[in-house]
Amino acid sequence: MGDLTLQDALQKFLDEIAASRSPNTHRAYAQAADRFLDALKEHGVPSSVPVSQLSVEWMSWLIQSLHGFAVATERLYITAMTAFYEHAAAENWAPVNLPALRRLCRRRARREASRLPPFPRAEIEKILETVAQAATTPPYDEREYLRVLRDRALLYVLADTGLRVSEACGLTRGHLDWTEARARVLGKGNREAIVRFSERSLRYLRAYLDARAELDGQQGRPLSGLPIFARHDKKAGKRILPLSPRSAEKIVEKWTVAALGDRARGAITPHTFRHYFVTVVLRGSGGNVRLAQELARHRSITTTQRYTHLSDDELDRGYHYIFNTPVRETEEND
Repeated sequence: MGDLTLQDALQKFLDEIAASRSPNTHRAYAQAADRFLDALKEHGVPSSVPVSQLSVEWMSWLIQSLHGFAVATERLYITAMTAFYEHAAAENWAPVNLPALRRLCRRRARREASRLPPFPRAEIEKILETVAQAATTPPYDEREYLRVLRDRALLYVLADTGLRVSEACGLTRGHLDWTEARARVLGKGNREAIVRFSERSLRYLRAYLDARAELDGQQGRPLSGLPIFARHDKKAGKRILPLSPRSAEKIVEKWTVAALGDRARGAITPHTFRHYFVTVVLRGSGGNVRLAQELARHRSITTTQRYTHLSDDELDRGYHYIFNTPVRETEEND
């Protein structure tokens, strides 16, 4: 295995993950591997480097590159690449210093323990405003127009429903009950659940599907089986093919950069929209954790409680209200 490259070793590892784990896990591990290779490239290490040179320092580069990502995403990517290092050691591909690797990851875990998931409410709303504005400023060619309408519908659905990206991409037209403004989805752990839709998310979905109606009618199959979110690239042509979660992530990245600039690339993911959804529910319901848990479909209420923090602005307002509001003088006769 002396000539095995890092790229080839990662592919062998991912093939084993595909054979033994769920499709969602395989996809997440593949994304972690891509991020790992990107981090190495930024430090001048190509994917063609022999895997025998695998270094713990490379993991530290990955960790540095994840600054600004959601905590859950950081943890997932680190877990995935730790599994790769352990696999490489077990296969005798590289003399990996596993104790040093584990110390590095434990230090990272301790730093993360006090962190809450990011809740960039203003940033998410800026992204939504940007894609909404783009949908009202043609001219576009037909394919580009469909992409913009789809992107607007997708981002508002993610923001207003709490759907996971894989769930959104798995929706078909038959899943959605327009009258009841809800959809039946197969969620995490193959659990069936009901998801509610806001008026604006349904309005943008309707606009997208109306613009797509002619294409849908040409498919020669029942409309109920067609994906709600479809590809509109040259390879898809006039076929209605489902949008992949990876493509949805790229859509989020595209509009994040368009709204916030390149500095925000990678900082906001589809799962950040889920954080946004839970936060909006909590704040709009006066902190009703049980309601937020049910709408977000968290198995444990402990997960939902992580979102019940107060922002710095809210803490400032509360403090100054308590300590700086003039206290009425007590009358002598009281």
